[in-house]
Amino acid sequence: MTESVPIHDTPILGMTARPLVPQPVEYDLSRSTHLKELKDSAEKQLDIDPSKDPGAQNILHAGSKTITPTLLPGQLEISVNGGRTVRLDTEKTAVVIIDMQNFFLHKDLRNHPKGLACVDPLMRVVPFLREKDVKILWVNWGLTTAELSTIPPSLVRGFAKHGSPRGGGFGSELPGDFGKLLMRGEKNSELYGPLQGLYEDGRDKGTDFWIHKNRISGLWDQTLLDNFLKENGLMTLFFAGVNADQCVLGTLIDAYFKGYDCILIEDATATTSPDGAFESVIYNAGNSYGFVTSTENVIGSKVWD
Repeated sequence: MTESVPIHDTPILGMTARPLVPQPVEYDLSRSTHLKELKDSAEKQLDIDPSKDPGAQNILHAGSKTITPTLLPGQLEISVNGGRTVRLDTEKTAVVIIDMQNFFLHKDLRNHPKGLACVDPLMRVVPFLREKDVKILWVNWGLTTAELSTIPPSLVRGFAKHGSPRGGGFGSELPGDFGKLLMRGEKNSELYGPLQGLYEDGRDKGTDFWIHKNRISGLWDQTLLDNFLKENGLMTLFFAGVNADQCVLGTLIDAYFKGYDCILIEDATATTSPDGAFESVIYNAGNSYGFVTSTENVIGSKVWD
Protein backbone atom coordinates (compact mmCIF):
# COMPACT_ATOMS: atom_id res chain seq x y z
CA MET A 1 0.00 0.00 0.00
CA THR A 2 1.43 3.36 -1.05
CA GLU A 3 1.38 6.04 1.60
CA SER A 4 0.23 9.49 0.60
CA VAL A 5 2.92 12.13 0.70
CA PRO A 6 2.30 14.99 3.13
CA ILE A 7 1.60 18.25 1.34
CA HIS A 8 4.80 19.94 2.47
CA ASP A 9 6.97 16.96 1.49
CA THR A 10 5.88 16.92 -2.15
CA PRO A 11 7.98 18.36 -4.97
CA ILE A 12 7.29 22.00 -5.84
CA LEU A 13 5.39 21.12 -9.00
CA GLY A 14 3.12 18.79 -7.01
CA MET A 15 2.37 21.14 -4.16
CA THR A 16 -1.24 21.95 -3.46
CA ALA A 17 -2.22 25.52 -2.70
CA ARG A 18 -3.17 26.26 0.86
CA PRO A 19 -6.90 25.43 1.19
CA LEU A 20 -9.40 28.18 1.88
CA VAL A 21 -10.49 28.61 5.47
CA PRO A 22 -14.15 27.79 6.22
CA GLN A 23 -14.79 31.23 7.76
CA PRO A 24 -13.31 34.71 7.22
CA VAL A 25 -9.89 35.54 8.58
CA GLU A 26 -8.70 39.13 8.78
CA TYR A 27 -6.15 40.13 6.13
CA ASP A 28 -6.85 43.85 6.41
CA LEU A 29 -3.53 45.35 5.37
CA SER A 30 -5.04 48.81 5.80
CA ARG A 31 -5.12 48.14 9.56
CA SER A 32 -8.25 50.26 9.82
CA THR A 33 -11.32 47.98 9.69
CA HIS A 34 -11.28 44.87 11.84
CA LEU A 35 -13.51 41.83 12.14
CA LYS A 36 -14.10 42.52 15.83
CA GLU A 37 -15.51 45.94 14.93
CA LEU A 38 -17.50 44.37 12.11
CA LYS A 39 -18.93 41.76 14.48
CA ASP A 40 -20.12 44.40 16.94
CA SER A 41 -21.65 46.45 14.13
CA ALA A 42 -23.38 43.44 12.59
CA GLU A 43 -24.90 42.35 15.88
CA LYS A 44 -26.48 45.77 16.31
CA GLN A 45 -27.68 46.05 12.70
CA LEU A 46 -29.24 42.59 12.63
CA ASP A 47 -30.42 42.55 16.26
CA ILE A 48 -28.42 39.41 17.01
CA ASP A 49 -27.87 38.04 20.49
CA PRO A 50 -24.11 37.31 20.60
CA SER A 51 -24.64 34.72 23.33
CA LYS A 52 -26.72 32.63 20.91
CA ASP A 53 -25.07 33.49 17.59
CA PRO A 54 -21.47 32.77 16.56
CA GLY A 55 -21.09 36.42 15.61
CA ALA A 56 -19.47 38.14 12.70
CA GLN A 57 -17.55 35.12 11.48
CA ASN A 58 -20.82 33.50 10.39
CA ILE A 59 -22.67 36.74 9.77
CA LEU A 60 -20.30 37.32 6.87
CA HIS A 61 -21.78 34.21 5.23
CA ALA A 62 -25.39 34.89 6.18
CA GLY A 63 -26.71 35.19 2.64
CA SER A 64 -28.99 38.19 2.29
CA LYS A 65 -27.76 39.43 5.66
CA THR A 66 -24.12 39.55 4.57
CA ILE A 67 -22.21 42.45 6.07
CA THR A 68 -18.82 43.50 4.73
CA PRO A 69 -16.48 46.27 5.88
CA THR A 70 -17.02 49.55 4.05
CA LEU A 71 -14.30 50.36 1.54
CA LEU A 72 -12.95 53.71 2.68
CA PRO A 73 -11.35 56.52 0.66
CA GLY A 74 -7.70 55.76 -0.01
CA GLN A 75 -8.16 51.99 0.18
CA LEU A 76 -7.69 49.36 -2.52
CA GLU A 77 -9.16 45.86 -2.48
CA ILE A 78 -6.99 43.52 -4.54
CA SER A 79 -7.43 39.89 -5.55
CA VAL A 80 -4.45 37.69 -4.70
CA ASN A 81 -3.61 34.10 -5.52
CA GLY A 82 -5.63 31.40 -3.81
CA GLY A 83 -9.01 33.05 -4.29
CA ARG A 84 -8.37 35.61 -1.59
CA THR A 85 -8.71 39.37 -1.31
CA VAL A 86 -6.58 41.85 0.61
CA ARG A 87 -7.38 45.44 1.46
CA LEU A 88 -4.70 48.07 1.81
CA ASP A 89 -4.30 51.75 2.61
CA THR A 90 -2.53 53.50 -0.27
CA GLU A 91 -0.95 56.10 2.04
CA LYS A 92 0.84 53.27 3.85
CA THR A 93 1.80 51.39 0.68
CA ALA A 94 4.78 51.38 -1.69
CA VAL A 95 5.88 49.25 -4.61
CA VAL A 96 9.52 48.16 -4.35
CA ILE A 97 10.98 47.55 -7.83
CA ILE A 98 14.35 45.88 -7.58
CA ASP A 99 17.35 45.89 -9.95
CA MET A 100 15.62 46.49 -13.28
CA GLN A 101 18.97 47.87 -14.43
CA ASN A 102 20.98 47.67 -17.63
CA PHE A 103 23.51 45.37 -15.97
CA PHE A 104 20.84 42.72 -15.47
CA LEU A 105 18.73 43.27 -18.59
CA HIS A 106 20.59 44.92 -21.47
CA LYS A 107 21.22 42.53 -24.36
CA ASP A 108 24.87 43.60 -24.63
CA LEU A 109 25.51 42.43 -21.08
CA ARG A 110 23.08 39.58 -20.45
CA ASN A 111 20.48 37.33 -22.03
CA HIS A 112 17.44 37.73 -19.78
CA PRO A 113 14.22 37.38 -21.81
CA LYS A 114 12.11 36.68 -18.71
CA GLY A 115 13.39 39.83 -17.10
CA LEU A 116 12.65 41.86 -20.21
CA ALA A 117 9.11 40.47 -20.16
CA CYS A 118 8.59 42.32 -16.86
CA VAL A 119 9.08 45.73 -18.49
CA ASP A 120 5.63 46.07 -20.10
CA PRO A 121 3.72 45.02 -16.95
CA LEU A 122 5.67 47.61 -14.96
CA MET A 123 5.00 50.28 -17.58
CA ARG A 124 1.28 49.64 -17.03
CA VAL A 125 1.06 49.17 -13.28
CA VAL A 126 3.35 52.00 -12.14
CA PRO A 127 1.18 54.83 -13.56
CA PHE A 128 -1.90 53.20 -12.01
CA LEU A 129 -0.30 53.01 -8.57
CA ARG A 130 0.93 56.59 -8.85
CA GLU A 131 -2.64 57.75 -9.42
CA LYS A 132 -3.64 55.94 -6.22
CA ASP A 133 -0.91 57.73 -4.20
CA VAL A 134 1.20 54.60 -3.79
CA LYS A 135 4.89 55.50 -3.57
CA ILE A 136 7.12 54.05 -6.29
CA LEU A 137 10.53 52.94 -4.98
CA TRP A 138 13.23 51.98 -7.48
CA VAL A 139 15.71 50.03 -5.37
CA ASN A 140 18.96 49.44 -7.25
CA TRP A 141 22.59 48.53 -6.89
CA GLY A 142 24.61 51.75 -6.74
CA LEU A 143 27.98 51.45 -5.06
CA THR A 144 30.40 54.12 -3.91
CA THR A 145 34.17 53.73 -3.93
CA ALA A 146 34.15 53.59 -0.12
CA GLU A 147 31.64 50.73 -0.13
CA LEU A 148 33.86 48.53 -2.31
CA SER A 149 36.10 47.85 0.69
CA THR A 150 33.19 46.85 2.94
CA ILE A 151 31.54 44.21 0.75
CA PRO A 152 32.02 40.68 2.17
CA PRO A 153 34.12 38.14 0.20
CA SER A 154 31.18 35.83 -0.54
CA LEU A 155 29.34 38.66 -2.28
CA VAL A 156 32.48 39.77 -4.13
CA ARG A 157 32.91 36.24 -5.46
CA GLY A 158 29.32 36.04 -6.66
CA PHE A 159 29.73 39.04 -8.93
CA ALA A 160 33.25 38.25 -10.13
CA LYS A 161 32.90 36.85 -13.67
CA HIS A 162 36.49 36.88 -14.86
CA GLY A 163 36.74 36.52 -18.62
CA SER A 164 33.06 37.42 -19.02
CA PRO A 165 31.78 40.52 -20.82
CA ARG A 166 30.01 41.28 -17.54
CA GLY A 167 33.33 42.19 -15.98
CA GLY A 168 35.61 41.06 -13.17
CA GLY A 169 33.49 42.13 -10.22
CA PHE A 170 32.17 45.24 -8.52
CA GLY A 171 33.82 48.38 -9.87
CA SER A 172 35.45 46.66 -12.83
CA GLU A 173 35.24 48.26 -16.27
CA LEU A 174 32.48 46.90 -18.52
CA PRO A 175 32.64 46.93 -22.34
CA GLY A 176 31.51 49.88 -24.42
CA ASP A 177 30.15 52.86 -22.53
CA PHE A 178 28.52 50.88 -19.72
CA GLY A 179 31.11 52.08 -17.21
CA LYS A 180 32.14 50.46 -13.95
CA LEU A 181 30.11 47.52 -12.72
CA LEU A 182 27.15 48.64 -10.56
CA MET A 183 28.80 51.87 -9.47
CA ARG A 184 26.61 54.93 -8.96
CA GLY A 185 26.13 57.13 -11.97
CA GLU A 186 27.29 54.56 -14.53
CA LYS A 187 25.22 53.53 -17.55
CA ASN A 188 25.04 49.88 -16.47
CA SER A 189 23.45 51.03 -13.20
CA GLU A 190 20.69 52.99 -14.94
CA LEU A 191 17.24 51.50 -15.32
CA TYR A 192 16.69 49.53 -18.50
CA GLY A 193 15.20 51.19 -21.59
CA PRO A 194 11.82 52.87 -21.03
CA LEU A 195 11.97 52.28 -17.28
CA GLN A 196 14.56 55.04 -16.88
CA GLY A 197 12.16 57.52 -18.46
CA LEU A 198 9.29 56.15 -16.39
CA TYR A 199 11.29 56.78 -13.23
CA GLU A 200 12.38 60.27 -14.29
CA ASP A 201 8.78 61.23 -15.02
CA GLY A 202 7.74 60.09 -11.54
CA ARG A 203 10.77 61.71 -9.92
CA ASP A 204 9.76 65.06 -11.38
CA LYS A 205 6.20 64.54 -10.11
CA GLY A 206 7.43 63.63 -6.63
CA THR A 207 5.94 60.12 -6.74
CA ASP A 208 9.03 58.05 -7.51
CA PHE A 209 12.19 57.63 -5.47
CA TRP A 210 15.58 56.09 -6.32
CA ILE A 211 17.07 54.16 -3.41
CA HIS A 212 20.58 52.70 -3.58
CA LYS A 213 21.47 49.34 -2.08
CA ASN A 214 24.83 47.65 -1.53
CA ARG A 215 23.83 44.08 -0.71
CA ILE A 216 21.57 41.40 -2.17
CA SER A 217 18.85 42.56 0.23
CA GLY A 218 17.77 46.17 0.30
CA LEU A 219 16.80 45.72 3.96
CA TRP A 220 19.76 43.79 5.34
CA ASP A 221 20.57 46.40 7.98
CA GLN A 222 19.57 49.97 8.80
CA THR A 223 19.54 50.75 5.09
CA LEU A 224 18.37 53.72 3.04
CA LEU A 225 15.26 51.72 2.13
CA ASP A 226 14.45 50.85 5.73
CA ASN A 227 14.84 54.48 6.79
CA PHE A 228 12.59 55.67 3.96
CA LEU A 229 9.85 53.19 4.84
CA LYS A 230 9.89 54.14 8.51
CA GLU A 231 10.02 57.90 7.87
CA ASN A 232 7.01 57.69 5.55
CA GLY A 233 4.93 55.30 7.66
CA LEU A 234 4.84 52.63 4.94
CA MET A 235 3.75 49.15 6.03
CA THR A 236 2.46 47.36 2.90
CA LEU A 237 4.97 46.59 0.15
CA PHE A 238 4.45 45.30 -3.36
CA PHE A 239 7.57 43.63 -4.78
CA ALA A 240 8.74 43.31 -8.38
CA GLY A 241 11.99 43.08 -10.34
CA VAL A 242 14.96 40.76 -10.83
CA ASN A 243 16.22 38.36 -9.86
CA ALA A 244 13.27 36.76 -8.09
CA ASP A 245 15.22 34.24 -6.03
CA GLN A 246 18.10 36.56 -5.18
CA CYS A 247 17.71 40.31 -4.60
CA VAL A 248 13.90 40.34 -4.76
CA LEU A 249 13.48 37.41 -2.38
CA GLY A 250 16.25 38.63 -0.08
CA THR A 251 14.57 42.01 0.32
CA LEU A 252 11.09 40.50 0.63
CA ILE A 253 12.13 38.07 3.37
CA ASP A 254 13.89 40.81 5.34
CA ALA A 255 10.76 42.97 4.96
CA TYR A 256 8.66 40.08 6.28
CA PHE A 257 11.01 39.62 9.23
CA LYS A 258 10.76 43.35 10.03
CA GLY A 259 6.95 43.22 10.10
CA TYR A 260 5.98 44.63 6.71
CA ASP A 261 3.09 43.15 4.73
CA CYS A 262 4.45 41.73 1.47
CA ILE A 263 2.71 41.25 -1.89
CA LEU A 264 4.75 39.86 -4.79
CA ILE A 265 3.65 40.89 -8.30
CA GLU A 266 4.26 37.66 -10.20
CA ASP A 267 4.26 38.88 -13.82
CA ALA A 268 6.61 41.75 -12.96
CA THR A 269 9.19 39.46 -11.35
CA ALA A 270 11.67 37.09 -13.03
CA THR A 271 14.97 35.25 -12.66
CA THR A 272 17.70 33.66 -14.76
CA SER A 273 17.74 30.65 -12.44
CA PRO A 274 16.08 27.32 -13.36
CA ASP A 275 12.27 27.29 -13.34
CA GLY A 276 12.07 25.54 -9.99
CA ALA A 277 13.71 28.53 -8.30
CA PHE A 278 10.97 30.87 -9.48
CA GLU A 279 8.26 28.38 -8.56
CA SER A 280 9.68 28.14 -5.05
CA VAL A 281 9.65 31.92 -4.66
CA ILE A 282 6.02 32.14 -5.78
CA TYR A 283 4.98 29.27 -3.54
CA ASN A 284 6.65 30.65 -0.43
CA ALA A 285 5.73 34.28 -1.10
CA GLY A 286 2.07 33.29 -1.19
CA ASN A 287 2.06 30.66 1.55
CA SER A 288 4.62 31.89 4.07
CA TYR A 289 5.71 35.48 3.54
CA GLY A 290 2.53 37.17 2.37
CA PHE A 291 0.59 37.22 -0.87
CA VAL A 292 1.05 36.91 -4.64
CA THR A 293 -0.88 38.88 -7.23
CA SER A 294 -0.56 40.14 -10.82
CA THR A 295 -0.46 43.53 -12.50
CA GLU A 296 -3.89 42.74 -13.97
CA ASN A 297 -5.31 42.23 -10.48
CA VAL A 298 -3.71 45.42 -9.20
CA ILE A 299 -5.01 47.54 -12.08
CA GLY A 300 -8.43 45.90 -11.73
CA SER A 301 -8.59 46.44 -7.98
CA LYS A 302 -11.72 47.71 -6.29
CA VAL A 303 -11.53 51.31 -5.14
CA TRP A 304 -13.76 53.59 -3.11
CA ASP A 305 -16.13 55.74 -5.14
